[in-house]
Amino acid sequence: MEQSEKRIRLIDVLRGFAIIGTLGTNIWLFAQPGNLLGVFVNANWWEDIQSFLQASLSVFVNGKFLSLLTILFGIGLELKYRKTKKDELPWIPLYLWTMALLFIDGFLHFVFVFEYDVLMSYALTGGIVAFMISKREKLLKKIMMITGFMHLFGVVLVSILWFFILKDDSFLFEMERMGEEISSVYQNQSYWQQVHYRVVHFIELRAEAILILFMNITLYLVGIHLYRAGAFLNNERGRVIRKKLMIYGLGIGVPLNLLALVSGGYFDLATRYIFAPVLALGYIGLFAWVLHKKMVPWIMKRFEAIGKTALSCYILQNIVASLMFYGWGFNLAPVSSVYVVLLCWLFITIIMMVAAELFVTYLGTGPLEYVWKKLSSAPFKNRD
Repeated sequence: MEQSEKRIRLIDVLRGFAIIGTLGTNIWLFAQPGNLLGVFVNANWWEDIQSFLQASLSVFVNGKFLSLLTILFGIGLELKYRKTKKDELPWIPLYLWTMALLFIDGFLHFVFVFEYDVLMSYALTGGIVAFMISKREKLLKKIMMITGFMHLFGVVLVSILWFFILKDDSFLFEMERMGEEISSVYQNQSYWQQVHYRVVHFIELRAEAILILFMNITLYLVGIHLYRAGAFLNNERGRVIRKKLMIYGLGIGVPLNLLALVSGGYFDLATRYIFAPVLALGYIGLFAWVLHKKMVPWIMKRFEAIGKTALSCYILQNIVASLMFYGWGFNLAPVSSVYVVLLCWLFITIIMMVAAELFVTYLGTGPLEYVWKKLSSAPFKNRD
């Protein structure tokens, strides 16, 4: 894990783990289209095994991998910045062009595949942080604290409103009506009707991507700070930082995220948008420890391959899930059995593992990564 231009294995493994974990959240959106509150509500989780399993996934999966992926994007931005400076290329034009390509990719993904795309949000965040990264570390920490506080304030305020909204019968009725409309679109209508629905409802379907902007900026800066602090160095300093991430991230993050099990919706938003990043940091430390101990090497290698082809696998998992669950495909939705949903998650994960291995073996990277790299560097080749 030398801190150089060479790939850092831990980052690839974490990225692969995050892509699989992201599917663990999104799979419920595919399996139960229209269940708008499904990722939050854990009422009566103690009543049976299936409710317990779904609630447990909410504690350890929901929002955690969104946070982890965001931190990793920040690390990727730092690596790109270092390489650009070393190659003496213009940083802002190059990176904004790269983010424009990512935004276009995300927009096409949103329109033609999946309405809860994260790529557009990351492109926007990357474009903003690109102007910050050259600043002094002290200033970056101040910006990180300010954006973190603004995000925290916003989530607390919305959480208070959320508690009262959930008691409003008219709101619940409207959510039920919207849920039925969405369910009808994805179960009964054609592929092109679904595309039309996403285009027409672009603004409301992009609401979360806009609302988490301050969180994204904060976590990008967290990733940059971790890398610069030496968290990925293969020396004692790096090991000490990673050990602290594991101890404090898991030790604090797990109890906080267990609050998702409290009935009444008090901590629904907090567990996804405030507590999740803490546990995500714990996952970084945990996987560093697993790699150091050389545990489950076969699984780590599969995660690594997915991490090297993360963009391609992210798009692939949503295409396969759409084909499995939506009306124009095999029309499995709605799926009420937690066991069936988990089997579908495992099935798509295996497809990603096989595809990633083939991509790495024959291309050295994912097909989308290959094209993206070519397009992003094309305008800056042969510069004086």
